[in-house]
Amino acid sequence: MRIVIAGGHGRIALRLERLLSAGGHEAVGLIRRPEQAEDLRAAGAEPVVLDLESASVEEVAAVLEGADAAVFAAGAGPDSGAARKDTVDRGAAVLFADAAERAGVRRFVVVSSMGADADRPGDEVFDAYLRAKGAADDAVRARTGLDWTILRPGTLLDDAGTGLVRLEARTGRGTVPRDDVAAVLAELVESPGTAGLTLELVTGPTPVTVAAKDVAGN
Repeated sequence: MRIVIAGGHGRIALRLERLLSAGGHEAVGLIRRPEQAEDLRAAGAEPVVLDLESASVEEVAAVLEGADAAVFAAGAGPDSGAARKDTVDRGAAVLFADAAERAGVRRFVVVSSMGADADRPGDEVFDAYLRAKGAADDAVRARTGLDWTILRPGTLLDDAGTGLVRLEARTGRGTVPRDDVAAVLAELVESPGTAGLTLELVTGPTPVTVAAKDVAGN
């Protein structure tokens, strides 16, 4: 499969690219800065420099042309303010979905966040982040041209992955290593039976492959 990943230099995306490449897939990562390209090549991915805050739908669709799946793993980052939460975590996600529809790429997986809610109250930057993520999720779920799956991990950790997770519509609060988020994404990309599902993810008792098959109904 050819899989295009928005936010290709992110900490989850780089892990996902390594997994996809090791599995024989062709991973393409969208990055904002040319100096990030070598890290993607080291992960086995093809880097494409394209800033989703300024790119047009046509430019993004051109990269997606011929892909089998798209993964939105971009984010404004922890040091960004509320304005960029809207332009990246919401706006770029909507742009990427528009481009996927235009390019005819139906399989579309979103890395969201537990607690994402377009109507979340509050004036903190984290509240703006969860509103942006929630609005992006709502925009993706409204599309009939995408076979979408939305993944909402709990608090992210850089600890080594355990390979054991809880992947359900509602898991309750918890933590999860980025290694395990990437492993779940790799499974979801190849699990069309999860289309139309919004799933929460935390560390749990179930091996990743089994958890993905369970929610897909296999």
